[in-house]
Amino acid sequence: MNNLPVDSFQVKSEGPKLVPFFKATCVYFVLWLPTSSPSWFSALIKCLPIFCLWVFLLAHGISFLGAHSSARKILAGLIFSALGDAFLIWQEQGYFSHGLLMFAITHILYSSAFGMKPLNLRAGLVIGIVSGLSYALLYSYLAGPFTYLVAVYIGLIGFMGWRAIAGVQLSDDLWTWTKLSACLGAMLFMVSDLTIAVNKFCFPVPHSRAIIMATYYAAQMLIALSAVECQDEDHPKKMA
Repeated sequence: MNNLPVDSFQVKSEGPKLVPFFKATCVYFVLWLPTSSPSWFSALIKCLPIFCLWVFLLAHGISFLGAHSSARKILAGLIFSALGDAFLIWQEQGYFSHGLLMFAITHILYSSAFGMKPLNLRAGLVIGIVSGLSYALLYSYLAGPFTYLVAVYIGLIGFMGWRAIAGVQLSDDLWTWTKLSACLGAMLFMVSDLTIAVNKFCFPVPHSRAIIMATYYAAQMLIALSAVECQDEDHPKKMA
């Protein structure tokens, strides 16, 4: 028996809790503060949607976070993401590598939250090829420490993407909306970060900032949603 009706109800029940996130995201895009003049205010506006995702997870209660290690890890990842966002506000002042480190820690936390089961080596192979091609595209433009830092970062975000995609089992009705959400979020995160890398190291990407931030905020929202476990997700399987 398919678990779609129960999952659809769960998605609708989470919607109102995300209203502050959507409002904060709209504020960011409406204000569209210039990146040429970094300030604590611009850092606050950029981080505000991520702060709202902290609140989204905390709104489920301390007991929920205490009972679900994956939710705690995703919350920790969101905290490091906010730090990374703040550092990237001042990337032209030499803080790009600091932001890179914060997001590297984020991907380690997300990977741990998604877990190692099921393994799905086929998905890992596909992500490995995509990651290798991405690094090959960037390699000739990289210099100094970034030659190695970018390689490590691509490996970490690729591993995170693999673990998120591996969790989606479309056959035998084993998928859940939370796992599908993690998968889509991870893929959008990879698109966002690849756009950052190409725009920074290779050549200007048209409308790069809009692409980067739209995919980034969507990715973080979907990953935060994946931490919310459907209370009745096992019920349909028992009835099947």
